[in-house]
Amino acid sequence: MSHDLHESLRDNVRILGDSLGRTIADDLGQGFVDKIEAIRAHAKKGRQGDVLHQRELIDYLRQLPEQDLLPVTRAFNQFLNLANIAEQHYRARFRRVEDYKPGSQPVLGELLARAREAGKSPRKLVETLASMRVELVLTAHPTEVIRRTLIQKYDAIDECLSAIEGSEDYPERGTRAQGRLEELISQAWHTDEIRHERPTPVDEAKWGFAVIENSLWQAVPDFHRDLDNLLLETAGERLPLDAAPLRYASWMGGDRDGNPNVTARVTREVLLLGRWMAADLYLRDLEKLKTELSMWKANSALKAEAGDVAEPYREILKRLLTRMEATRDWAKAKLDGTNHTGGPIIETRDKLYAPLLACYRSLCDVGLDTIANGALLDTLRRVAVFGVTLTKLDLRQEASRHAQVLEELTEALALGHYRDWDEEQRQAFLLDELTSRRPLIPRRWECSAESREVLDTFKVIAQEHSEALGTYIISMAAQPSDVLTVALLMKEVGGDVSLPIAPLFETLNDLDHAGAVIDRLLALPGYRALIGDRQEVMIGYSDSAKDAGQLAAAWAQYRAQESLVTVCESHGVDLTLFHGRGGTVGRGGGPAHAAILSQPPGSVNGSLRVTEQGEMIRFKFGQPEIALRSMEIYACAVLEATLLPPPAPEPQWREEMDQLASVAHRAYVGVVREDPDFVPYFRAVTPEGVLGRLPLGSRPTKRRQEGGVETLRAIPWIFAWTQIRLMLPAWLGSGEAFTRRLEQPGGREVLQEMRNHWPFFGTYLDMLEMLLAKADVSIAAYYEHRLVDEPALKALGTRLRERFTQLEVAVLDVLQQERLLENTPLIRQAIDVRNPYIDPLHGLQAELLQRNRDADGVISADLSRALMVTMAGIAAGLRNTG
Repeated sequence: MSHDLHESLRDNVRILGDSLGRTIADDLGQGFVDKIEAIRAHAKKGRQGDVLHQRELIDYLRQLPEQDLLPVTRAFNQFLNLANIAEQHYRARFRRVEDYKPGSQPVLGELLARAREAGKSPRKLVETLASMRVELVLTAHPTEVIRRTLIQKYDAIDECLSAIEGSEDYPERGTRAQGRLEELISQAWHTDEIRHERPTPVDEAKWGFAVIENSLWQAVPDFHRDLDNLLLETAGERLPLDAAPLRYASWMGGDRDGNPNVTARVTREVLLLGRWMAADLYLRDLEKLKTELSMWKANSALKAEAGDVAEPYREILKRLLTRMEATRDWAKAKLDGTNHTGGPIIETRDKLYAPLLACYRSLCDVGLDTIANGALLDTLRRVAVFGVTLTKLDLRQEASRHAQVLEELTEALALGHYRDWDEEQRQAFLLDELTSRRPLIPRRWECSAESREVLDTFKVIAQEHSEALGTYIISMAAQPSDVLTVALLMKEVGGDVSLPIAPLFETLNDLDHAGAVIDRLLALPGYRALIGDRQEVMIGYSDSAKDAGQLAAAWAQYRAQESLVTVCESHGVDLTLFHGRGGTVGRGGGPAHAAILSQPPGSVNGSLRVTEQGEMIRFKFGQPEIALRSMEIYACAVLEATLLPPPAPEPQWREEMDQLASVAHRAYVGVVREDPDFVPYFRAVTPEGVLGRLPLGSRPTKRRQEGGVETLRAIPWIFAWTQIRLMLPAWLGSGEAFTRRLEQPGGREVLQEMRNHWPFFGTYLDMLEMLLAKADVSIAAYYEHRLVDEPALKALGTRLRERFTQLEVAVLDVLQQERLLENTPLIRQAIDVRNPYIDPLHGLQAELLQRNRDADGVISADLSRALMVTMAGIAAGLRNTG
């Protein structure tokens, strides 16, 4: 990494920081800015190992008058968000989206050249890309702490940085851009950064659609244009017009697992919003095309279609515009609950695609290829990717909710109690009903409100075109009957629409049995008749890590995929694996390219689904340039994993992983499940108790409101530990595993061999290294000092920090490094730049948590808001939060 790249990032951080300082001085006076600078100076010197300054920082923060606490937290939070903007801008400018070691950034052109060298024909490359089915599934997990109104201002600040950088020869442009930058930073400072109300599922869906409108709408045709140019160079042909290697799906408004706010009515509303937004975006495209396609030369097919007119393309586009306007009006009327009185609408992708394709073919036939491959091709690419719904909406529900419907139904029909039947009885009953011609559910059946809601969801499926919907996911799936139940309810209530059904295996036990469950399922002739030769299976990352610890979960996920690949191959079924990854390491996070290439060979065979959640959507897809690069990374990784798959692990490495996972799991469970002090310590030392106040997402923080840590969702569980910088869920247990192995003969050598030659293990160690660098046991110790009184709990905290240090020593030993992140200077620098701004927020948060507890949760509105701002600021500073 050259020095000037770092300088560019540093310069932008300084420009934004100086502007923020001036804004705060205008608002609160220079004296207040001096306080902020004093706090930052103490934090910076404290970071250099100056214990005196660490103490002075804490003393300074504790002596702040109460009226200063909120503006101080806001100032540091705002700086961290501006630092993120500078880094995003840097990454977009220098095509660095992911945190790779220098030189390891994947570039599609280089990959195509490597594939050619490996004997893959140009035709094979085109065919593989054309048939690739990669779906990025946007989810609204509650980790996006920044309000949408601020995100829009931050995007505009990014544009100002571009304008300033491009104004060398035009100083007046630079001056204008600097003025606009000052205005935007002032707007951001004077905007409340915390939502006052929790977003609804519809709000979350609107946020997802806004990402498409503001970024992906432009990035998608740009991505295909770049791909076409590469293929023309490499293979002499473009990607087929209807090919869409990458598509988008969504869980926003469809994920009802543990979220009572997602109802059938909400799902219907979100589907209509997607139709309205798609129509609105296509209208802009069609208006532009109508302006541009003024040619008179056309082939006979288009002339026949357009009639006797001078400008046949405009005639076709005028008709499309009329129908698209009617479509938008129809969606609006349905949303408003009124009748649509307009003309015919565009119901399906093909109704939009076919007329545009006719225009394209005509232009090519009459020698106007240059025009055909301009704006018209961009619109055709958008139709191939977004259809007329923008995304495919997935639906997700917990297995027990479907079983409850069957229990009530069998009881009402005097067939017995479904709940009491064993798995064989359930399968026999469900398969019989799947082939029966008579309906099972009585027309006027009176069932519970919960079961009615489940059935109403299947009615939404029945009323939709299948291309509007994605996959039906069953969380907490454990048996073939869980899948058959959904198939039966879809047949009974869902009409002619039959969605792919994906069981989600998420606990350690479920992952270990995933292959056997799918094997039994695919062996059922009645089920195979339903699905044909395609099966989708979802692998859960968050809950398995929470259940078993990160190392044991990662190995279980790997083995489950291997088993599923083998099972599906033996049945002659195409498998699509759906990875439920989050943003953090504890939830399967990390660079997508490395993660995909670390999967078992054969598991990424041209198809892949993966969740993109919360704030990671903004970091990867929030701006067109970044989104373009992220799409290239996904296409690159899936193409490489398909054409040049990674090697299978050596038998010895598998044995090593079995041993490491076993030791890690035992150590993790010994603390989290078996130590009676663990739950009280977790509650005392983290802000878990007040997390519910932060209006992050539409889902409750717990699956059930009663119960302990086991009822907590994986996201707030990780969020709470991240706030105090201990990051415990992502490493606990790994230290014992690695330390024990390093103490044994040949341990270091075999671990290094695995790291260098097995992508799965190498990627795992890279993630662990990044996590250890972001964690900080001294900050966790301060939270404990301020918030924990009982000696037994303090003793547990000491042991946990010792385990952390033990792991850090072991990881550096395996990596043969003096310090963490020696080979990834960009991440190292990003952490170092942010720490002096995050540290004061930690100190303030601990203080505010103590005040909150002293007052039994009854603190002033300003202090409560300040506490929430500390959480938002720490989340922004660490980026991948939950």
